Amino acid sequence: MVDDDAEAVAASLQAWLGAVSFTDRDADQVTELLTEAVLAWGTAQEWRVYRRARSVVKLPPPYEDRHSWVDVGVARSGLPPIVVEIDQSERRRTLEKLAAEAAEGRVAVWLRWGMGPFAVPALPVRLATCQVSSRKDASGRRLFSAPVAVRPAPSHSGAATGEADQGDLFAG
Repeated sequence: MVDDDAEAVAASLQAWLGAVSFTDRDADQVTELLTEAVLAWGTAQEWRVYRRARSVVKLPPPYEDRHSWVDVGVARSGLPPIVVEIDQSERRRTLEKLAAEAAEGRVAVWLRWGMGPFAVPALPVRLATCQVSSRKDASGRRLFSAPVAVRPAPSHSGAATGEADQGDLFAG
């Protein structure tokens, strides 16, 4: 039951992310746009959503009396809460935090964004992704866009291509 719910949550969020689009945003802007998309997804389900919700994970020394945060927390009436962490990179600490959240009965979703491929985390952590393309602007700053644009095949020489047989490869 819990696994089915977690799978449905991840699939629903993944479908929602399919409508996300942006052009030429820096990494911080992409993370903020995706955070807003997750908040909007939860709100559209009529759930209570929280930016920077308190995690069950405590911070390492010397701050062990304080708790870490998750990017988005979602409260659902009669269902387990959802926590979502949003990352461009594969951070071991994020995966550990999500595993701890899942151990406490929360649906843990890792929203990874980038050019992929993305490693699928071990269950019970679920994965949602946002594929992006990237380019550098004139100043060398990396900018990201989604959805990934389908680029046409490059044109090569102006030579006509036709059928050739193996003998043609050695002619000349």
